[in-house]
Parts: sequence; structure tokens; C-alpha cells
Amino acid sequence: MPPHVVFVHGLFMTGAESVLLRRYLARELGARTHTFLYMATVEDPDVVADRLGRRVSSLGAGAGAMGATAADGTVHLVGHSLGGLLILRALERAAQRATPLPPGRVVLLGSPVAGSGAAAALMRRPFLGRTLGRSAAALAGAALAGGTRDIGIIAGNRPAGLGRFLAHFQEPNDGTVAVRETRLEGAVDRIVLPVSHTGMLLSRRVAREAAQFLRYGRFSLAASS
Repeated sequence: MPPHVVFVHGLFMTGAESVLLRRYLARELGARTHTFLYMATVEDPDVVADRLGRRVSSLGAGAGAMGATAADGTVHLVGHSLGGLLILRALERAAQRATPLPPGRVVLLGSPVAGSGAAAALMRRPFLGRTLGRSAAALAGAALAGGTRDIGIIAGNRPAGLGRFLAHFQEPNDGTVAVRETRLEGAVDRIVLPVSHTGMLLSRRVAREAAQFLRYGRFSLAASS
């Protein structure tokens, strides 16, 4: 049985923007790829996280139901921006309930796991801050570590994005998230590539490194930093 890869989109996105990334992962890993949809500004992040956990569990259980071995029930997770934070929350909540999810690795793409300065700046503007809806707290605060699953982080340092006008970055950033904001204690590997926050979803190099990590648990030596 092929592994599954679930992509979780970011704020104000739909998952359709990940089509090139998902095609690459499907081809390189022989994986079945899926998008997990949610309404970031309306749904409670904990409710979304629990629903994501159930989806991951159902995919893993589906492999077993078809007579596959436990190893075949692998479900990898790839999250962009807010999507990465929701993945970490889903893993943590499953661990707290002692209901571990199927095995698999995690790649976070430009996720502000240490808190988003751009989101915090937006929330200081009464009318603009409302656009974040119920995702505001998740974006502004530091994320949990996500349990014991192998986590790899890809950050960008090409400052092209509207977020830079809100956060006024004085440090390397991808236009929306600072490189510093992507650091997560416990992550097994982390790289910084010359891509913007949205551009990383269209980058072949990002796709290649994501596939590398999902397969081996490490990014390539050429890109590691």
C-alpha cells in the first residue's frame, strides 16, 4: 500500500494552491495525496485539529482494513503557514488523549510556530484584526511541539508578501513570516530556502526537499542549514 500525504492549507487559502506540490509528492513517494479543508476564520482551531486527527486516523485505519501491514498505514502531514500550526495541535491533542495517530512524518512550510509578528500587528488594528477571525490566537501564540513525530521545517527568506508591511521585519523573512518565527524545539531538521511565503508552494526545490524529508527524515545535505 502507498503512503498517504495530507496537505493542510494556510489562512485565506483553499488547498488548491498546493496542486503542484501534491503532484510532485505523489510521483516521488508513490503516495496518495489529500487536501484537508477548513474555514480558518470561522472554525475553532481545536475543533479543526480534532477533525484533522480523525481524518488522519481514518486514512491509516483504511490501510489496515485492506489487509496491509502496520507499516503500510503511514500518513504523512504537510502544512503551510497556519496549516502547520493546526497539524501540531492535532498531534498534541491526540497525544493528550492517549490516542496516537498513524505513523508518518511532518513537514511545516513557513509556519510561524513561535508566533506570528504579522498577525500580532494585524490584531492591533481593530478593523483589520477581525479578518483573522478565530485563527488569531493560534497565529499569535507559540505552537506546541507536536509529540514525538519527526518534524522538518522549511522556511523562506525571500521577502515578498503583504505581511512585511504589517510586521516591518528587520530580520530575514519570507514576506509574511520571519525565519526566526519558524524555529521549533524538537524539530529534527530545518532549512531556509530563497522562496517567499506563497512562492514556496510553487517551488520545485521546496517540493523536492519535502519529499526528501518525508522519505528519509532529513533534508538533503546540499540544502541543510
